[in-house]
Amino acid sequence: MEFVNPEGLRLDGRRPMEMRQLRAEIGAVARADGSAVFEMGNTKVIAAVYGPREVQNKSQQSNDQALVRCEYTMANFSTGDRKRKPKGDRRSTEISLVIRQTMEACILTHLMPRSQIDIYVQVLQADGGTRSACINAATLALADAGIPMRDLVTSCSAGYLNSTPLLDLNYLEDSAGGADVTVGFLPKLDRVTLLQMDAKLPVDIVENVMQLAIEGCKAIATYIREVLLENTKQLEYRRGL
Repeated sequence: MEFVNPEGLRLDGRRPMEMRQLRAEIGAVARADGSAVFEMGNTKVIAAVYGPREVQNKSQQSNDQALVRCEYTMANFSTGDRKRKPKGDRRSTEISLVIRQTMEACILTHLMPRSQIDIYVQVLQADGGTRSACINAATLALADAGIPMRDLVTSCSAGYLNSTPLLDLNYLEDSAGGADVTVGFLPKLDRVTLLQMDAKLPVDIVENVMQLAIEGCKAIATYIREVLLENTKQLEYRRGL
């Protein structure tokens, strides 16, 4: 299958180094302390944050940092596959762990000892890059909740199909069997907090594909800051009325 035509366009009309359209909304869940909807192309994710609050299971309480918990799920209608696995399947458990570890790398947990922060993310519509979209949604929701963070952690994927590096893979590209790299990145600190790779890549290609994903993370961070700034302006405007 040809993923980049002779004119240099991918199946969805993008250039190899072009991201899908980003869309975000803050405050989507009224009763949560922080929430956000984040879209990358046709992939749509909602995240809700509760906390910091009292630790429910005292045996998990830490006297020097906050306990971070994360739950990832996919809505039954999120894909065309009606035989969705039940909640708690192995993939969901693995992605929940990946999101939690990525968030822990940016949350200043030592400022909130003996407390608990719960992050819930659900995929409403899946078209590739769900892991990255969940991390980006969680970051926005944490910022909306006022959780102190070292930096905004963002995530993006890049792949290598038919000898061509591609940024921000959609479902068709992601499921083509080529190599892809998912990166979590703290842009201000210039630090990678997540690196996952499916399939093997030559060493010289890995660096190029990883750098492409990092550039995607930086672009997403810029967009998220714009969303947060616009939200702040709207709040200030309402207070002034």
